[in-house]
Amino acid sequence: MSNPLCLSGFLLSTPFFNDQNPRRPHPPCRYLKMNPPMLPITNPSASSAMVATTSLTANAATMLIQEHHDETARLLIDGRAVDTKPFLPRASSYTSTGTPVNGSSFYQQRRRRIASDTSLASLTTDGGGRSEYVAHAASETYLLTRLGFKLLRYLGVGYRWITRFLALGCYALLLMPGFIQVGYYYFFSSRVRRGIVYGDQPRNRLDLYLPKNSDGPKPVVAFVTGGAWIIGYKAWGSLLGQQLSERDIIVACIDYRNFPQGTISDMVNDASLGVSFVCNNIAEYGGDPNRIYLMGQSAGAHIAACTLLEQAIKECGEGESTSWSVSQIKAYFGLSGGYNLFNLIDHFHSRGLYRSIFLSIMEGEQSLHQYSPEVMVQDPNIKTAVSRLPPIILFHGTADYSIPADASKSFAETLQRVGVKAESVMYEGRTHTDVFLHDPMRGGRDDMFEDLVAMIHANDPEALAKDAVAPPRKRLVPEFMLKLARAVSPF
Repeated sequence: MSNPLCLSGFLLSTPFFNDQNPRRPHPPCRYLKMNPPMLPITNPSASSAMVATTSLTANAATMLIQEHHDETARLLIDGRAVDTKPFLPRASSYTSTGTPVNGSSFYQQRRRRIASDTSLASLTTDGGGRSEYVAHAASETYLLTRLGFKLLRYLGVGYRWITRFLALGCYALLLMPGFIQVGYYYFFSSRVRRGIVYGDQPRNRLDLYLPKNSDGPKPVVAFVTGGAWIIGYKAWGSLLGQQLSERDIIVACIDYRNFPQGTISDMVNDASLGVSFVCNNIAEYGGDPNRIYLMGQSAGAHIAACTLLEQAIKECGEGESTSWSVSQIKAYFGLSGGYNLFNLIDHFHSRGLYRSIFLSIMEGEQSLHQYSPEVMVQDPNIKTAVSRLPPIILFHGTADYSIPADASKSFAETLQRVGVKAESVMYEGRTHTDVFLHDPMRGGRDDMFEDLVAMIHANDPEALAKDAVAPPRKRLVPEFMLKLARAVSPF
């Protein structure tokens, strides 16, 4: 149901909301001091001239004027203009006024808008580059805190949420050694391209994790992170991205709008745009467009599965315009996901994701059918679309109490009955956080990770030979802290 890497929000970054309109970010602002115009008393003709010639003074009231195109904010202090640079890069407030078109030309137009923090040159040529990164991280940490309090106001702070919040704090503290190392890699590694714009919406960005060597095209994983449809963020996939890139696999972590900034249809649309960007542009980053895999974790697994099925349905429709095809996806990997919302709504309610909130996320009870892939694939009216789906592999821990393992088992069995190549892979005694966070932080051999890499490299003998002699992954967190974190985990 939730992605435990969201706990590293104290180190990583997250988007923010406009207080008046949660779908739009605040653009950079300009503060000016203006003298309010005087109202006319006896001479209307003179009053027009008076208003037209009113000048700015240092002693006037403050007026906020929004500016959408300047990179700096200007503040008039004692009559002097002072330029100040906004905390967030320009791309974070960019919204195109054009109409999106299919193909790579759409994204070539966007690449000029990519945030400055994706450029390695800005880190190496600018003497203050590192301090700017720290300032950026600090500002987004503030925004994350603000988002957390906004969410608590929305949910209502009851006993259950207070206890979970305290457990969350303890959990984050115990895993802090790992979060620090992952956060440092995310912000300062030259192999991470952060904040690449793939669409027009505020959250339409993705991060790329690139392998060290560039000897030939690499397989690609388009990854949709989890977060209970509420706190998902692209940086939550940084640990997986780092470790897969060490095995010569490119990872694209796709960000998307969360609730209440967006509902499930917005999330699916964002994920589809992100996959389209990967399919049409990954070759420019050294990726192999013929070896693209789609993967999601927890809520991200549900969103990615809905995205894949919706795309297949579109391709079977008459007159539908598409910018990518399910035939470009070699396989789909679902990690700890839920695919039948009818079977999960009561479970989520008992876990604290209350029915009213969940139905708001899913756009009402009438939409549960549409956004339940397990139910949808059984519809005979979309039999042709279902036949287009790629092989589907579902990973799940048997001790997962956030989303029961039966969710993956049932979906795999349903897919097999309707003719889709599918299988479920169970990990005995592993929880929701074990397979995605604890085991990777433990270092050494990780069964789920090794299974994933083996499937991606299945038809590449040279890559399999390298995997066989790959050094064991280093431990990020002491074992006793991992055990304590597992015991207090609210997930």
